[in-house]
Amino acid sequence: MTSKSVGFVGLGLMGAPMAGNIAKAGWKVTAWNRSANVFDRLAGVRRAANVAELRQEDIIIFMLPDLPFIEAAAEDLLESWRAEAPKPGTAVVIMSSVSPAAVQQFGQTVHQASRGNAVVVDAPVSGGTAGARSGTLAIMVGATQGQFDALKPLLETMGTTVRRMGPLGSGSLAKACNQLIVGTTTAALAEAAELAERSGMDVEALYEVLSGGLAGSRVLDIVGPRLSAKNYEPTGPAKFMHKDLGFVVFSAEAVGSAVPMASAAIDLYAELKRQGLGDQDLAVVRQTLANLSDAIPATATTSQLASKEGMNN
Repeated sequence: MTSKSVGFVGLGLMGAPMAGNIAKAGWKVTAWNRSANVFDRLAGVRRAANVAELRQEDIIIFMLPDLPFIEAAAEDLLESWRAEAPKPGTAVVIMSSVSPAAVQQFGQTVHQASRGNAVVVDAPVSGGTAGARSGTLAIMVGATQGQFDALKPLLETMGTTVRRMGPLGSGSLAKACNQLIVGTTTAALAEAAELAERSGMDVEALYEVLSGGLAGSRVLDIVGPRLSAKNYEPTGPAKFMHKDLGFVVFSAEAVGSAVPMASAAIDLYAELKRQGLGDQDLAVVRQTLANLSDAIPATATTSQLASKEGMNN
């Protein structure tokens, strides 16, 4: 993996700026995307006619919504490798959020199709579209040490925190843990916002004081303004959180780990999808809670609650 040339599949909200940052760092980038218009605004990235055209690249990155999309997109690529094996040491890098177990199985499929010449590395990211644009993503890598060392210069064109977590599948498990924290924290912030607003409190003031205390977090800093403003324009579809929490629950079952927070959160994000909100931003979980709250009759006014609390004290 010595050439500064890379293939890239999937130029969506995250993939396009990631590919752009690779190109800005001096790499030759050839990419495939289902929609062609993204190439009009992506300097330095050449368009491939199909995924199989990337077969000679030393490194091929996939940034599609989930592993089934990747498997479908890679079908022609793998078929070409079955006919003629790729160069030894070819790396297929999965940067999407996928199942830790399924990506290991995909690794076996690629190994067989390439006659042992290609490996799969999982390297999912955290940081959202802002991190993708600025090149400050956190990248969690599942690979051997040698594979990681070879890929690190490329990964550092997209992220500032690049860490090997263990063998193949470990990056995806780390991302699942990340999503457990992000998903439950966002839900808790949304609950706090709804409770505060329905009680007559200013949500921005609440978040300001929370940010100065132990409840302060990067999630509050980034998602908080969207929650308080009820701005649900997508930076990433909320429905993917339900998928990612499924990976948490499955992984926990495999090793006998209790995950009550993940279990509660996956039900909430399932409700979000049932309400038809899945294509909006993660912050739309507040609207999910608002809709649930509207079905619950209020039993007392804020002043009555305050009076009752004073009597109890």
